[in-house]
Amino acid sequence: MFEQIERVPGDAILGLIEAFKKDTNPQKVDLGVGVYRDAQGNTPVMRAVKEAEALLLKNETTKTYIGSHGDPRYGQAILPLVLGASSPVLEAGRASATQSPGGTGALRLAADFIATQLPGKDVWVSDPTWPNHLGIFPAAGLTLHKYPYVDAENRLDFGGMLAALKQIPEGDVVLLHACCHNPTGFDLSREQWQQVLEVVKERDLLPLVDFAYQGFGEGLDEDAYGVRLLAENLDEMIVTSSCSKNFGIYCERTGCLIMVAKNAEQMENVRSQVAIVARENYSNPPAHGGSIVSEIMNSAELAAIWREELTEMRDRINGLRRQFVEALKPYGLDEKYACVAEQRGMFSYTGLTPEQVDRLRDEYGIYMVRSGRANVAGFSDENLPYLAKAIAAVN
Repeated sequence: MFEQIERVPGDAILGLIEAFKKDTNPQKVDLGVGVYRDAQGNTPVMRAVKEAEALLLKNETTKTYIGSHGDPRYGQAILPLVLGASSPVLEAGRASATQSPGGTGALRLAADFIATQLPGKDVWVSDPTWPNHLGIFPAAGLTLHKYPYVDAENRLDFGGMLAALKQIPEGDVVLLHACCHNPTGFDLSREQWQQVLEVVKERDLLPLVDFAYQGFGEGLDEDAYGVRLLAENLDEMIVTSSCSKNFGIYCERTGCLIMVAKNAEQMENVRSQVAIVARENYSNPPAHGGSIVSEIMNSAELAAIWREELTEMRDRINGLRRQFVEALKPYGLDEKYACVAEQRGMFSYTGLTPEQVDRLRDEYGIYMVRSGRANVAGFSDENLPYLAKAIAAVN
């Protein structure tokens, strides 16, 4: 039977990894893979994580299952981090946390929940959006549509976005990026979030907020503004959270599905259905990453260390954005690429064309996705002059 199976192209980013490894150019630069890198180009283990793991190794007493919703301590750590320590939503018992295998696992839980519990509802995503969104929701049997997000001049098209949201059929699901929009780096202002809230209420839409980069934009609380605004002013919403980036535990696959319901009783109904979805997907989530997060967040000392490390990572990325634009000034390209300094998070929609990206790869050993999305964390003091010179050459 297997002889009928056709080969499909591999993942574009994984292909970039292999091509980069084989490249012999000593000045090669990897701007493709979506992980944080320090000034030496490494993805380090955070000190708070190391210390938490040492405590876990010393004190751990069992490797038993943690249940379909995961470790309760993990949920108790993530809910106030996302919704706020003094959240009225939490006080009213309207929110529930389900530990998941990464933010991707949380998105698949959300997709299956929508497919089984809200049949007939379509999902709307930004154009562009994280490519895996385009696979996750159709894989669950959901119909996907797009709304505008970036215009032809590589700017946030908020007018187009808002106009499209006003045309979405009542009751459909709209996926929003909480902060550090992937792949563009363009985020909504507080005033724009307020306008989105008004349209969501008017159209009775169900927001699904992908919150993969909390702490990488402006700060832990600042980045959560849109999530908290919606949660406190709507009866229902879904949030998918990830600890991969802000705790640097990519390979531990640690995420969370947060459901918000109208009241505590409805939340228990929703929570029971989410448990079944999780059970049918993977039964129990992996425990180690959640234990790391719980250990850190339940220790004032470790939490302080973690927040300090996260601030350093965020400041480094935002600083590199400004340095990138400055490096292009001698070539007269600083205004053209000024948007890079305005964007937030690890990624930047540079505006480079696929043809320019190909030239950067083939002629200069600079690797990024053909859409022009670059991982800003791949910039460094050492490679920025080379990078600027190469970009000038292909413009």
